[in-house]
Amino acid sequence: MSGIWCILLLGGWLAWSGGAAGPGAVIRIDLGTIDHAVSTALNESDVLQKMAEEAAKKKPNAKPIKGISGLKVKDLRPPVISLALSPGSGLFMAVLVQMTITGKSFIGGSMEMALAANLTASSRLRQDSAGIPSFSARNCHVALVSVKTNLPSSMLPKVLSKFLDSTLQKVLPGLLCPAMDAVFDLLNAKLTTMTSEIPLGTAGTLQYALLNPPEMNETFIELDLKTILHQKEGKEVDLPTDQPSLASLPPKRDAATQLILSADFLSAELSVLQASFNLNISNNMVLELPPLTTTMLGALIPEISRLLPPSQPVVVEMREAKAPVVTMSLDKSFVQLFSTAEFWVSPSDSSAESLFVLDVHSNLEAQFTVAEENLQLSLALQSLSRVALASSSLGTFDELPLKGVLADIIHVAYVPSINSKHGYGSFCGFTICTGKTVLISFATHFAFPRSPEISMSLFTIPKTSQSVSKNSTLEHQFIWLTCMERVLHGGVPLPDLLGITYGRANISAFENALVLDVPVTET
Repeated sequence: MSGIWCILLLGGWLAWSGGAAGPGAVIRIDLGTIDHAVSTALNESDVLQKMAEEAAKKKPNAKPIKGISGLKVKDLRPPVISLALSPGSGLFMAVLVQMTITGKSFIGGSMEMALAANLTASSRLRQDSAGIPSFSARNCHVALVSVKTNLPSSMLPKVLSKFLDSTLQKVLPGLLCPAMDAVFDLLNAKLTTMTSEIPLGTAGTLQYALLNPPEMNETFIELDLKTILHQKEGKEVDLPTDQPSLASLPPKRDAATQLILSADFLSAELSVLQASFNLNISNNMVLELPPLTTTMLGALIPEISRLLPPSQPVVVEMREAKAPVVTMSLDKSFVQLFSTAEFWVSPSDSSAESLFVLDVHSNLEAQFTVAEENLQLSLALQSLSRVALASSSLGTFDELPLKGVLADIIHVAYVPSINSKHGYGSFCGFTICTGKTVLISFATHFAFPRSPEISMSLFTIPKTSQSVSKNSTLEHQFIWLTCMERVLHGGVPLPDLLGITYGRANISAFENALVLDVPVTET
């Protein structure tokens, strides 16, 4: 029976809980992003229409408006919104509302007033006790811009003007100002989502919160964020104290909201994820690797050929001994891994035996992307900065001949496995079969483009050969390769607020920070 399998290793992630040393993240919310959030809130909620409908309802004990009865609102046009940020004051909002008010006039018959009014309100952005940013409305004013009525032209202008002024001053504030309060409430709801606890698979939870009170200038609001992380047991994750902090912030691009993630934040996220990096690599597990046997090791280390029989399978156990470190400079991102590689011999007739352990320091280039609003990481091996013998049951020997094989193991097996947990790509299985006999099984890694489709390829083996050929004819022998669309998992959940879509972000590296610039308008 043909074997069809694909190993997708699920990984959790955790990040740093920022403290007095500085924020783990900073977000600069462009005025255009706020404008879009306000427009979306007005359109999605139909708040003005609901207020108009509420105004038409008869309320018990309500004081009638002199000169008009049966008040109704119709022909409510989409509002025109203008926003401004005032340092030290808050957010200023002006909304141009155009509508028609109908009712029965004091002279009898129906009356219509087509009017335009400018609704202005201001609010202060503050930090509440739970670390949530929120707008608090302070005042609301309504100024009449224009009005047209169907009242008879024979009415004295002063009488008509006094009637309209008196009527509208009573009607409009009660009709429109509650709508402004509702808009600020909707904005606050879009800010509150930022501080929601985010489940991190089975690993724990992540929560963003304000570290300092919000700051603003004329073009953007700046929020310094801390991250609160709890492991699945409920224990809060501590920040390593020897990491670089955000000494300075990059310049902000025009018409873009900017999210800045510190390198120590990303380092701490990897430090909690590191337990999931563990991988045991055996012979024939990965196609590109040389045979992992005592024969191969003996060719590099003479002590092994003298002490162990040839052709015994070898397993390499990769483990992280120390927290990974993320470093960043202009347009460059790197990750350092501090691993141990323990070599085991696995005879078929006895239990596995540890041969030796190597300390391995790896330098990897890091690339970042955003998928499903998570920041994802892809690593590529650049060099091994250290390979040293830590312990050995064979006695001391020169470990340097193993450096090339170890680099191959890390490059084609270990790093792709990490990427499959934390970034993109899959660690996929192959099974070559003839009838019901499995000839060989192995696994390899495939990196996919951002939105891959599920794909299946059929490789064939000629009846006269055991080599794999993609174009050969096939009768009974075959190999199925199944590489399913990766499940987007792992990575850092990004702050959810004001409907910001990070998938459109331009990502770049700055000194000790990763920068995501999200354009205000889609391109």
